[in-house]
Amino acid sequence: MCGIVGYIGSNEKKSILLSGLKELEYRGYDSAGISVLKEGELSVFKAVGKLSHLENKCKDFESCGFGVAIGHTRWATHGKPTEINAHPHMAEFSNVVHNGIIENYQELKKELGERGCRFVSQTDTEVIVHLFEECLKELFDPFEAFKATLKRLKGAYAILLITKKSPDRIYYAKNGSPLIIGKGSDGVYFASSDAPLIGYAHSVCYLQDGDLGYMDEKSFDQLPLIRPLSVNKLYAQKEGYRYFMEKEIYEQHKVLVETMMGRVGGAEVHFEEIEAGFLEGIEEITICACGTSYHAGLAGSYLLERHAKLKTNVAIASEFRYKEPIMRPSELFVVISQSGETADTLEALKQAKRAGLKTLAICNMDNSSIVREAHCSILTRAGIEKGVASTKAFATQVMVLWMLSLHIAKIRHTLLKEEIEGQIHSMVESAKLTRVDERLHERLKKLSKRYLHGHGFFFIGRDIFYPLALEGALKLKEISYLHAEGYPSGEMKHGPIALADSELFTVALMPKNLLYDKIKSNVEELAARDATICAITPEPFEGADDLVFTAARESYMEEFFEMMVVLQILALEISVRLGNDVDMPRNLAKSVTVE
Repeated sequence: MCGIVGYIGSNEKKSILLSGLKELEYRGYDSAGISVLKEGELSVFKAVGKLSHLENKCKDFESCGFGVAIGHTRWATHGKPTEINAHPHMAEFSNVVHNGIIENYQELKKELGERGCRFVSQTDTEVIVHLFEECLKELFDPFEAFKATLKRLKGAYAILLITKKSPDRIYYAKNGSPLIIGKGSDGVYFASSDAPLIGYAHSVCYLQDGDLGYMDEKSFDQLPLIRPLSVNKLYAQKEGYRYFMEKEIYEQHKVLVETMMGRVGGAEVHFEEIEAGFLEGIEEITICACGTSYHAGLAGSYLLERHAKLKTNVAIASEFRYKEPIMRPSELFVVISQSGETADTLEALKQAKRAGLKTLAICNMDNSSIVREAHCSILTRAGIEKGVASTKAFATQVMVLWMLSLHIAKIRHTLLKEEIEGQIHSMVESAKLTRVDERLHERLKKLSKRYLHGHGFFFIGRDIFYPLALEGALKLKEISYLHAEGYPSGEMKHGPIALADSELFTVALMPKNLLYDKIKSNVEELAARDATICAITPEPFEGADDLVFTAARESYMEEFFEMMVVLQILALEISVRLGNDVDMPRNLAKSVTVE
């Protein structure tokens, strides 16, 4: 979600902050700002919209010479996306940037207002800097005032604060939102993810919840658990594609091979990440995730029950936390997250650990909060995904869950060796089938112009194709802003079919190898009521208005991955025709680090 950067040193601070914020654009934002404290003067620049607006605002500003600086990209939570609500926020002589939510900000704002503090924004963040300056009036020492401020805050936060009262320091705190400190040859750096630090820092410290302190030019070596920054500067460029999302769809066949590499071979799937005996005594699995990762988990539940014969529950993380769930010691708790920083999922993971459950994370980002918190983790190896609407992350999450189902099946002896070999063959073929056929892409590009109006979409499928239908609907609504819903096709006659008419578009997933006749019957019910049908299938189907043919495959999972690509490209091309920003859709963020 929001992004944080910071710098202590003598280099041009404006360029370092802007460079770091650009690396965080993929998270989503609607405003941005920077603050530089140099020679006793605070210089603040803010802008709504793209970072180019902020660059224009501060184009004549120079900040060479020693100083401290902080920057922020904001995605509105409290208060509209305006320049006043953008970070950094200022009191009389201090500035602050903050990711997260201060749950008791209304109470604090009222208290501070009664003390004479004047608030100019609608945000929760502004209370932090005013509270700090009020505490400083009583405690005189900035660090003691900072600690006293934090004791009053309830909620999740990553905070950087600078003040004229100690112009060589940045004060920091982490609780539930990621924050990293890095050291380079020319200064100290802060960021909310690895990306802004690459090329600047050589060593980093990943802060833990409850960490707080201050940093100057000489303090870094006193931090615990310093490690090398191991990520290369191989950040994705579009490489001729129109959008990062398009590029990421096209590279799925490559990253799926990376996901399987060293894990799949012969007649077994082996995860070095899972220690021998870790899965012993497990009688049930709960998968917990949000959004696209939830859909991947739902797909995985079919495979885990079918192959490993383990009861598998799937929970939406934001609901799980407040359900007072019953958790058993024999339960494996699996969390899925692309970023590894999804706040609801992280809190559910901590809840499961407190209950004594074994925990496993499926994640794309090493060193993320979820990976560090879980007992063990499996990295999806999807590479950097800059498009906000997830594509290759979903593909690799489903692949990991498929592999996990076979790994557990071998341990539990629920599949024969020959059956596992057959599944592995399908797995390898599925990866190949995500290679985009240019003729198919052109077909979908032409088809997309027929699906720009109407009153909504149904995406329907059965069995494991139901979660794929959910994901197809989510992809479309995320980037096209058209209303779309995913349904199990058998549920149509239990209410949703009331919406059927010629202005309702139905995208039907009709695999040959799984319940074809059942779903065909469901689609015919919709066609009989004049719904416009777009069928994705290897079989001729007279009831369709549009047919997207897939090839005849040996297994339904091969069809699953092939149809996944069709849904992704269809959503992309509809969105392009509507003139939308495919990579950065409105109101969305790549990493949701608040509830």
